[in-house]
Amino acid sequence: MAKILVVDDAEFLRVRLTKMLSTDGYEVFQAENGAKAVTTYKEIHPDVVLMDVTMPEMDGLTALKEIVSFDSKARVIMLTALGQESVVLEAVKSGARDFIVKPFEHERVSKAITKLLA
Repeated sequence: MAKILVVDDAEFLRVRLTKMLSTDGYEVFQAENGAKAVTTYKEIHPDVVLMDVTMPEMDGLTALKEIVSFDSKARVIMLTALGQESVVLEAVKSGARDFIVKPFEHERVSKAITKLLA
């Protein structure tokens, strides 16, 4: 069973993604900010990370860079709001494998994860 780490400061979004991914058969872990994401990543070594860009304490781009410096093979999908194209470009240059624009559909999330796990 693949492990997925969901990182977002919005609890409702973490819960929504956790339910969605659990239904798809994944083991899901949560973190509420980038700092917690880095710590959790090092503890559980998830197969895929879904990470918001804008968060308090440590943003998603900083966390992405720390995770990739720790594990160059990390598979991170960034979650972004509309209008954050420049941030998406920086994320891809920093090692993100994909990005999903909020609000998202279950099918888009499932396809992105399946593609990375293939």
